Amino acid sequence: MIWKWLGALLLFPVQMVYLVVKAAVCLVLPPKLRDLSGENVLITGGGRGIGRHLAREFAKRGARKIILWGRTEKCLKETTEEIRMMGTECHYFICDVGNREEVYQQAKAVREKVGDITILVNNAAVVHGKSLMDSDDDALLKSQHINTLGQFWVSTKASLPRMLELQNGHIVCLNSLLALSAIPGAIDYCTSKASSFAFMESLTLGLLDCPGVNATTVLPFHTSTEMFQGMRIRFPNLFPPLKPETVARRTVEAVQMNQAFLILPWTMHVLVILKSILPQAALEEIHKFSGSYTCMNTFKGRT
Repeated sequence: MIWKWLGALLLFPVQMVYLVVKAAVCLVLPPKLRDLSGENVLITGGGRGIGRHLAREFAKRGARKIILWGRTEKCLKETTEEIRMMGTECHYFICDVGNREEVYQQAKAVREKVGDITILVNNAAVVHGKSLMDSDDDALLKSQHINTLGQFWVSTKASLPRMLELQNGHIVCLNSLLALSAIPGAIDYCTSKASSFAFMESLTLGLLDCPGVNATTVLPFHTSTEMFQGMRIRFPNLFPPLKPETVARRTVEAVQMNQAFLILPWTMHVLVILKSILPQAALEEIHKFSGSYTCMNTFKGRT
């Protein structure tokens, strides 16, 4: 038994070096992209913003069918018509992912009308842009239900069991960098996204022994959509907001490369590293200097 433990102990650092080198090589020579021609893609919050761009990107890259979920029929219908004009079969369903029974009902309707979902993109989210003292209970609950609990219901109950049965599936979460570095004035959003990140981190590890089923978590910096309209940082030229089409393109590429975690832009890795080594007082000064401490003071986005 001692020799077995000793062997495992000696092999572990070799495995670590191999995996690091492999990841570095993949940065220079990206792996072959996954073919999407046989995939049925469900996108929550698919009527507008990043969701609409995700639908376009999946269609452009050859997805077989695209299914959109959302709460606003006008936006869903417009996006569906656009995707159909691109030559891809597309359907939409009115669904509030914060409503558990509605999720189960519409998931059943999707299976009956369209077939099995092989790629699920949890994109739906809301933000109220208020401090804790200014937030009412209903608003806080709504954020948790849509941004966090909705993923439990859509993923584990409505999609994952069939993916595991087919040994074919991919669960994607459009999260936020605010899950790793919170700001004032969006406490409901930051809390729910941190919970969502923990959910995806746990799910990703839980799928290690599930052949054919994978997960991808995307953590983008501030993106220029109506959702965060009015949000201002101190140096917009140095830290410009991401374009939603860029986030969509990189997300689909991450799915095709089976990348577990993606931080956008790559420079934000520095923030994650700094947060792990700097004292809290230094981090607070960074927030004040960059303007993130007050960036939500001018918020007037869509809730």
